[in-house]
Amino acid sequence: MLLKRLLSAAFAFATIAIAGSAAMPAATQAQAAARDGIAFDAYMELLKARARAEGVSEATLQRMTAGLTPNDRVIRLDQGQPGSPTTRGYPALAPYIRTHVNPQRIAGGRSVYRAHSAELRAAERTFGVPPQIVVAIFGHETSYGNIRGDFDLSRSLATLAWEGRRRELFASEWVALMKVADRGFPRGELVGSYAGAFGNPQFLPSVYLRLAADGDGDGRANIFSNRADTFASIANYFRDAGWRTGQPWGVRAAVPGGFDVDAYKTKLVSPVCPRVHERHSQWKTVAEWRALGIQPQRPLPDDTLTSLFQPDGPGQPAWLLTGNYRVILEYNCSNYYAMSVGLLADEIVN
Repeated sequence: MLLKRLLSAAFAFATIAIAGSAAMPAATQAQAAARDGIAFDAYMELLKARARAEGVSEATLQRMTAGLTPNDRVIRLDQGQPGSPTTRGYPALAPYIRTHVNPQRIAGGRSVYRAHSAELRAAERTFGVPPQIVVAIFGHETSYGNIRGDFDLSRSLATLAWEGRRRELFASEWVALMKVADRGFPRGELVGSYAGAFGNPQFLPSVYLRLAADGDGDGRANIFSNRADTFASIANYFRDAGWRTGQPWGVRAAVPGGFDVDAYKTKLVSPVCPRVHERHSQWKTVAEWRALGIQPQRPLPDDTLTSLFQPDGPGQPAWLLTGNYRVILEYNCSNYYAMSVGLLADEIVN
């Protein structure tokens, strides 16, 4: 029954390839079809069947797939993404910070912070995340809502799922996008990055479904044009990732001359983003670091667990990072990103 609805006579070769698989889940059928080189239109029928099975309305599927064709530019952008680096070296942090925590971005953050203090404080009361962190994410992700991307998300995600390099990820995100659209968002509003991130926080559709929050109580989480919803959604993401209320992300630290940071390198191997985490030291309390001569430049309780990070080497700036720095990494697993978010947040309230 399902296959008769999915495949037309024009794609009889695909029908033969997956004959007898009517009992397979739609996702499994889609993977098998893509491996066999199924045409885009036929693959879309598989995706739509999966979305129907997960409760998406027919009206939504019709308006979100009308005239849909593969986007060659999206495929080129995806295939052009770098793989795992092979060099052990790291670019210096300081030039990145000068570019990303610049006077324009700081001024923009302070303006948002002042103009939307009520919404930011409301989000802080609900989720426990400081306003300056929320604003810094907003600034880094979309330049305070000014740059959100203009790719048709339905077309981009369908293209990436059909392409097959990360098939299940993008197939799942396409179905999640249909569920977002089913909440009444028009296709023209569901635009964003080529890889599917959208709105002021640049959430993927699955993240929107899980963590987007209604900040103003109107019954809808509008992360496109509603600042209260945007701030609440970012704060909810951070709370979900384990943000500890009342703790900074990190503080500058004074390191004595001749101190061997490498002697305290972590012996743990992170299951995700190992090159990011391998640059951090072992975890020690502030009291233990003080005993070794490391002095935090802002107050931190002696029992706070921290990791020493001196990204540009001996004699260069160093920080003691708390567990909240790891929460920023959950948003984007890059030390350059996380450091610039933390430092921008500090500048916004200085």
